[in-house]
Amino acid sequence: MSSDPTPPWEFVSRDSGRVASSGRWVFETALALLTKPLDVAIGDTLQAIGSSVGADRAWMFEYDADHLRFRNTHEWSRGSARSFVQDLQNVPVTMIGWLHQHLVAGQAVMINVIDALPRSAGPLRAEFLRQGNKSVLSVPMFHGGRLVACFGFDAVEASRRWSDEIADLFCCADLMAAACYGRPQSEAVGAASAPDAMIYLRRGNGVRGTPLGEIVGLRSSKDYTEVWLVDGSMALDLRTLTQWLGLLPAGGFVRVHRTAVVNHQFVRDVERRESGAWQLRVHDYKDCWPVSRAGRSELRSRLGI
Repeated sequence: MSSDPTPPWEFVSRDSGRVASSGRWVFETALALLTKPLDVAIGDTLQAIGSSVGADRAWMFEYDADHLRFRNTHEWSRGSARSFVQDLQNVPVTMIGWLHQHLVAGQAVMINVIDALPRSAGPLRAEFLRQGNKSVLSVPMFHGGRLVACFGFDAVEASRRWSDEIADLFCCADLMAAACYGRPQSEAVGAASAPDAMIYLRRGNGVRGTPLGEIVGLRSSKDYTEVWLVDGSMALDLRTLTQWLGLLPAGGFVRVHRTAVVNHQFVRDVERRESGAWQLRVHDYKDCWPVSRAGRSELRSRLGI
């Protein structure tokens, strides 16, 4: 921590001459990436560095190909710091526009005083306040000269100013970017068994990453959504069905009714009743799911009927 008056925010380039720390993080990051499954390695790295720097939350998000949206892929938190990874999926980059312009320029961004952010950072400031953040550090991740992701740390319990750690964090960012984006998918280590994309659900007292392939379907429940899973369980999610439609990839899920979306791979039978109504038998569930007239055309196309 510096004894100088703390500026509200700071931008740090990798060649700024900041003093590196011991280098231990770089070694531990490389070791984790070489010896553990990628998702586990990144999660362990965030926890190790976050604990070491006294952060309350550590996270990583990645951009889509056009830098139009981003999604959180990993998060670690401790103490009373809440998890927000499931809220930040498929979010417009405009929400972090002020931050993004500096990340894409290759700068790490230290926000020491959230309330002092400029008016142009209004949406970002609102999100930080919602998360209870007092200070935030964001470090860009580049691959092939292009910004692909970002990782960073939140201070929730008390404000703090990151300083000497920045140089090593740039090195850790390079290692994680190379591991995540450095090989064509077909050549990636473990590509044949790579995990499915994750959606984060509140289940029990925590948040669990759930592969999209394990979601059988979704049904609207007033302002919430019932997420039905392959193990027969159901998670009640705070997002509406309309919000879920923005998260789900095209091709795998079909909206068969204004209140229902199904993963077409789990459709077992289509029942056509004498009244003309259609219903679906999904997975091994006893109850049938409704199909509206508007949902029939897309369902026919996906099932080839």
